[in-house]
Amino acid sequence: MEEIRVRTGERNALVEITAQVEEAVRHTGVREGIVVVQSLHTTAALTVNENADPDVVHDVLRKMDEIVPGTEPYYRHAEGNSDSHVKTSIFGPSLTLIVHHGRPLLGRWQGIYLCEWDGPRERTVAVQVMGSQEGTA
Repeated sequence: MEEIRVRTGERNALVEITAQVEEAVRHTGVREGIVVVQSLHTTAALTVNENADPDVVHDVLRKMDEIVPGTEPYYRHAEGNSDSHVKTSIFGPSLTLIVHHGRPLLGRWQGIYLCEWDGPRERTVAVQVMGSQEGTA
């Protein structure tokens, strides 16, 4: 298992971590298998989405603020970050991806993102790779 450290700069941000996950997979030597990527936080999630057009990140962040506002009269959580917990629950704390030819299998326009909902902070993402070091025919 490897850990990736990610420093976020905004309260809400999608930070691409594709290269770091690819490097973690490469270190294992696994050619075919799966990789589990997991946020170790209750207010940071993970997702796979388009990484070619930065407007996608903008649109996702704006929509999440609309769907889950920062304040609601019924929020009770004393830390004042109830929205962050809800957003993390919607996206989820982990991803499972196929490893093929020694890399996470992603589509042409896909990237792996840490979803920061309560920053800025330093976040930790765990990466566990399982599989075979032998290639397929």
